[in-house]
Parts: sequence; structure tokens; C-alpha cells
Amino acid sequence: MFSWIEVPMRVALFTEVFLPKTDGVVNTLCRLLEHLAWRGHRAILFAPAGGPTRYAETPVIGLPAIPFPVYPELRLVPPVVDVRDHLVAFDPDLIHVFNPVSLGLVGLRHAHELGIPVAASYQTDLPGFIARWGLGAFSEPMWEFLRRVHDQADLNFCPSHFTLRELERRGFRNLRVWGRGVDVERFHPRHADPQWRARLSGGRPDAPVILTVSRLSPEKRVSMLRPLADALPQARLAIVGDGPIRQMLEYQFAGTPTVFTGYLHGADLAAAYASADIFVLTSANETFGNVVLEAMASGLPVVVPSSGGQLDYVHHEVNGLIYHEDPEALIAQVARLIGDPLLARRLGASGRAWAETRRWEHVLDGLIADWETIVHPPRLTLLVGKARVDPSLIPAAQGGRALFPQGLSRPG
Repeated sequence: MFSWIEVPMRVALFTEVFLPKTDGVVNTLCRLLEHLAWRGHRAILFAPAGGPTRYAETPVIGLPAIPFPVYPELRLVPPVVDVRDHLVAFDPDLIHVFNPVSLGLVGLRHAHELGIPVAASYQTDLPGFIARWGLGAFSEPMWEFLRRVHDQADLNFCPSHFTLRELERRGFRNLRVWGRGVDVERFHPRHADPQWRARLSGGRPDAPVILTVSRLSPEKRVSMLRPLADALPQARLAIVGDGPIRQMLEYQFAGTPTVFTGYLHGADLAAAYASADIFVLTSANETFGNVVLEAMASGLPVVVPSSGGQLDYVHHEVNGLIYHEDPEALIAQVARLIGDPLLARRLGASGRAWAETRRWEHVLDGLIADWETIVHPPRLTLLVGKARVDPSLIPAAQGGRALFPQGLSRPG
């Protein structure tokens, strides 16, 4: 009897950010490391120092990093570091670099030196963020830099078809969509909690609670919510997150019924989502929008701008509402939901149903399958009785597919 078994892979990962930082990239990496351990693959992670030395069975090599001047929360490892000895000792089948701008360049360099297949992820719209930081003159040079960096990868992943189309327009090659998943058990309507609702509403749990979850930095445009707070005084606004402009935002929202919670994690974050009534996204530069998917899984109707990766899965008046990126349009869509509870419940239920189709295990299994396409030889083993035979060792193998002896065929 013949069967095909996937041989465990050895993957070296390079990331510009990791724990204790909180953002979508870190969340995705943590999920990936957990999944690789669960599937029996081995990994090593290179990241800025300051986080754990091990996560989900993966050793983390922390490297000295320097705060980025315009965003001190972001610490970059200089691209001149050398981790070749670590890589040679680990002997990876594949290197994957996440958002390569500094440390990721080290991964690309070593991949080419050692002849290791390399994949790259485009996960953050840095050119768009730079423009929103008031540095628009550097946006086009950043696009050119990123294109040249990603040209060095055998395969480039992006989180959404929206982002893929933008990268194609910019001349990026070898593109593939690697979407994102959501833990539909952690983020679930059943986690609604009266105490959290009281906290988010500032002690007015009977009032509509509008929630946003975001890093508090200029590119996220959270200040767009100030006109919303003024226009809908019957509602309460909860802002979950932290960042370099939190103090400025607290001053800006002074006198409005707004609660700032800081970062929330785990059960607290799940309870905050489930205890609100409406979720609003203000950022127009999201390559996917993990927080939108978490809100949908929590049963909230979502209101999102008409630009960004969330347009892959948020469909207007089907499982959410879309506004055209100005405060008045945002106010109008939120007011619709407050004034029409049936619409809010229908959109929330539809969003939850869609989130159910985006479980992490399916998404991450797809990534591993895509990795296999650039790893050589193909990571498959033919079982003959109890013996393992690598198809690449069979002389008749051509193009990575073994040719079976006469009378035998690949099992279905």
C-alpha cells in the first residue's frame, strides 16, 4: 500500500517586530509559530531583542535593535548583523522574511549566500503610512526600495487581493495572497460581559457602545472619531489600543463620552469586542485588517473605509457597511446602525458566519503548501511498506514528480 506523507520542514523566519509589541504582524507570527509546532515542523525566529527567548517550541534569537526616530515603539535591527552561523547550524529548508526593511535584508542576504529558497511577506503599507506621517516626499522612494527588496524573493506573499493589485501596479513580481485567519472560539459573541460593557460605556451600559481597536499613531486616523462623538452624543465611544499619539488623542477627545483602555489582550480583548454594539475602522491603509475580522467573529456589525485589505471580505450591506473615508460618511453609516437595530443584528450575524470560514488552521496550512512550491526537492516521502523513500532519489523522477514503475500509480 502506498501513501504520501509530508516531510517536516525546517523554516528560518526573520521579522522586524515581535513580542512584546502588539500589532497584526506579531499576532500573525505567533499564530504561525503555534501552527508549525502543532504540525510537527521546526522553526527558528530572528527578531529584535526584548521578547521571549522561545515561543511555541521555536527558539527566538533576539538581536540588538535601535528605536526608529519617528516611531520609537518600532525598534529596527541594523541590516549589517551576521547570523550565518545560526542558520548553518539550523540548516533550514526555507527562509521567510516578514516586512523586510532592515533585519529582513539580513535574511535575504544569507538566503542567497547559502542557496536557500526564500519567501517574503508584504504586510504593512509603509509608503502609505509615511505619507500620513507628513513625509509624502519619501513615499515613492519607499515604493522603489520595497520593490527592489521583494524582487530578491522566490515568492512574495501579501494579505489580500486588494493589496496584490496595488503591488502588481507597482511592478512587484511572484505574488501570492496569504490571507489571515481568526480564532472563532476566542472571539465569540458569548464572551459579552456586563462589567466590560459598563467599563467601555463609562458607566452607561444602556447607551450604544461604538468600539475601535487600533494602534494609536497618525496613520490610523483615530482622530476621525472626534466628529462622530460630537454628532452622536447618545452613544459612547471606546478606544482600545495605545501608541505614540495617545496623549494627544486623550486631549482631543476631552469632554466627550470616550473611554481609552490601552492595549488589551486575551480574554479581556475578546470581552471588549463582544460587549460593544458597533465596530469602526478608521485606517485606510490596512493590508488586511485583522481587527475587523476579530470584530466580525465577535458578532459586531462593522463599519470600514472604502480603501484597504478589508474590502476583500467586507461587503456593503451584506456583512458590514462601507463609508467613503470622510467623517460625515462615517457618521451617517454609524447612525444607520444605531437607528436600525434589525440591520445591526443582521450584519453582525452575517459577519460572524463569514468569520467562521476563516479559521487559522486552514489559512496556515495553505501557507505551508505554498512554501512547498519553492522548496527543492519536493518535501514528500513515499512509504513502501514501512520504509521511507524520498522521490528525489528515484532516478525516473522528472520535474519534481516521481514516475512510478509500470502497474503502479500515485494514490488518490
